[in-house]
Amino acid sequence: MQSSMQLAVQGMTCSSCAGRIEKALLKVENVEQASVNLATETVTVEGNPSVNELVKAITGAGYQVSTETRQYQLTGMTCASCAGRVEKALLNVAGVITANVNLATEQVNITLLSKMSEASLNESMLGEAVKNAGYQLVSQQSLAEQAETHNQTMAFFRSDNWPVIGASLLTLPLVLPMLGMLFGINWVMPSLWQWLLATPVQFYFGARFYRAGFNALKAGTSNMDLLVAIGTSAAYGLSLYLWYSFDGEHGAPHLYFESSAAVLTLVLLGKLLEQRAKRHTTDALRALESLKPTTANVWRNENWQSVAAIELQRDEKVKVLPGERIPVDGKVIKGDSHVDEALISGESMPLLKSIGDKVTGGSINLDGVLELTATAVGAESTLAKIIHMVEQAQGAKAPVQALVDKISSVFVPLVLVIALLTLLGWGMISGDWTQGILHAVAVLVIACPCALGLATPAAIMAGTGTAARHGILVKDARALEQAKQTDMVVFDKTGTLTEGKPELIQLTAFQIDEPALLTLAYGLQQNSEHPLAKAVVKRAQQDATKLPDIKHFKVIAGKGVQGEENGKQLLLGSSRWMQELGLTLPLQQITTQGATVSWLASKQGENIELLGLLCFADKIKEQAKHAVDALKHRGIKVAMLTGDSAASAQQVASELGLDDYQAEVLPQDKAAAIASYQQQGYQVAMVGDGINDAPALAQADLGIAMATGTEVAISAAAITLMRGDPALVSAAISLASATYRNIQQNLFWAFAFNSVGIPLAALGYLNPIIAGGAMAVSSVLVVTNALRLQRKKF
Repeated sequence: MQSSMQLAVQGMTCSSCAGRIEKALLKVENVEQASVNLATETVTVEGNPSVNELVKAITGAGYQVSTETRQYQLTGMTCASCAGRVEKALLNVAGVITANVNLATEQVNITLLSKMSEASLNESMLGEAVKNAGYQLVSQQSLAEQAETHNQTMAFFRSDNWPVIGASLLTLPLVLPMLGMLFGINWVMPSLWQWLLATPVQFYFGARFYRAGFNALKAGTSNMDLLVAIGTSAAYGLSLYLWYSFDGEHGAPHLYFESSAAVLTLVLLGKLLEQRAKRHTTDALRALESLKPTTANVWRNENWQSVAAIELQRDEKVKVLPGERIPVDGKVIKGDSHVDEALISGESMPLLKSIGDKVTGGSINLDGVLELTATAVGAESTLAKIIHMVEQAQGAKAPVQALVDKISSVFVPLVLVIALLTLLGWGMISGDWTQGILHAVAVLVIACPCALGLATPAAIMAGTGTAARHGILVKDARALEQAKQTDMVVFDKTGTLTEGKPELIQLTAFQIDEPALLTLAYGLQQNSEHPLAKAVVKRAQQDATKLPDIKHFKVIAGKGVQGEENGKQLLLGSSRWMQELGLTLPLQQITTQGATVSWLASKQGENIELLGLLCFADKIKEQAKHAVDALKHRGIKVAMLTGDSAASAQQVASELGLDDYQAEVLPQDKAAAIASYQQQGYQVAMVGDGINDAPALAQADLGIAMATGTEVAISAAAITLMRGDPALVSAAISLASATYRNIQQNLFWAFAFNSVGIPLAALGYLNPIIAGGAMAVSSVLVVTNALRLQRKKF
């Protein structure tokens, strides 16, 4: 049956755009008709095509499909195969583009088409797809509502502790006789009492395994719960059969109720310990969430009022008292105080903030009263963006996870086959079907793939959380692998290796006097945001220089600026530009070694002449030398790209001991320079902070942006450093390597555990109780190993 589908598309500007999109869509299989509405920026498709194919066709034509991301909690998942089934179920829902399940947090991030989400794709459709796969989708709001409805009387029985405590109390009397046998004491309980104790454990406390296992079967799949349910049911059923068929001779029948009960109790205990350990992997995220103040003092209706922080509006005046958290990003308009930004930027020392300084929401005002103007609130605030970026990284999958997902999809069915072969082998070869059942149970229990599913997400969550605590934000889990492989780091100079606050230290006039030279430079630079321009403006204001009337101002990208004064064209820019204009530069006039030089020239008709030179010095950051040495110690080559003069670049490169540098590089050429290093076989990480660094950051194998720079640079980078410390680059690479190594360790132990445990169980060297305990230990071991990353020091 033919259906209609509507998508929102960005980037269309004219009818030719519409024609290109329609043409691209008509090539997609099962598309009957495609029409574009430029006014509403929507595309309507008739037919039954694949949504992903439609998205691919539109992006291939050079446009972008509007999407949105939703996050939900999942219940009922126990292993990596569960996560894979949920993802597969959601991807089969029309309109869903991606679905990433994080087993460690039991959450799913879903990317879907925006227009479809408004028109037809609602939460119930997503929930139904997940339910049919055997699991449950729960919104964060529903979770909060459920928590509120739980009364105090029933809270204990609904907690994670109750199943473990209840099952343990009933199982202990069943297991004690086994201990007595070690000392020659016969504590065997009557069969009836064994059955009475084991049955609640099997069917009340173990009901969750039956429910989840049944849901998996109903969905035509299998999971860890199914292994536990089958294994313990086999031991419980065998005990019932032996009890029923016992002829009353030779004492009491040998039953295995203690095996089924003990396995369930140990699995429940393992899940409880695993859940508690997993909560620690999100400590960093919860710490960031706790930074959000609930109230704020705002100036409204001619007086200070206390309001909810979420109600604050941009440009409102806010007062922050000593000891309070700053509720919004803002700019100080009155007062001065030390501010603690440790949990946001990783900066251990309090920073002095005074009039004109920027402050970040979530930081702590220590010792003074500050009044500030709100510059960013809600989702626009720095803290909100940090939290979103950490959530995004923790919900993403490392490339190695693809292998784990493939293995998990066939793992449980393979274990069921091995268990059946174990049963048949023992039963048919030895004739002891009872032992065959017990060994098959041990295979089923020890093979539960919890550790395999937790190996990667637990390490990623712990690693990215630790990074955030030190002021390193990882946008994508893939960046961890890229950072580990990095063997060359290329720095931008200004604002990255240097302070980015150059000072005008030399003025040399040729045809005019120095005050006139400063006046003209001031007029040309007053509207520029370039660091050199700010140095000129600062010096001019200090000297009380009068601002001239400059007309037709224009920025010449990568070269300088130009304008007109009294009908004469003025040019202020780099040595390279001046040489392109045919001027011979008196370089002997430069008296400061390693200075960045700008030249002022005037042009009238075909005549052009130099009016003077300006020399600037930018102090190298204190941490820069340590940063370079730390990278070189790791065997990483360090290079620098800069648009500054060769003399300035050579001075910095020599002082820091760089392996290579390129000077007078135009912004559009930085990406080409990165590509040339890549062609030499290097895995390149680019570190920058400006708009002109964005292409290079995108070209590099790994882009690292200083958050002290521009939004464009940050959005182009995979890793963001929350403070302008170049030493964080080495720390980021070190932590990424440690995280990836932790993933490899976890996967090794998970695979090794099953590779050794399954054969031992099949050969009869492990009884079900030991297998259950070992399985529980394996999951906790993997998460605990991941938590070691939280203790990493830099």
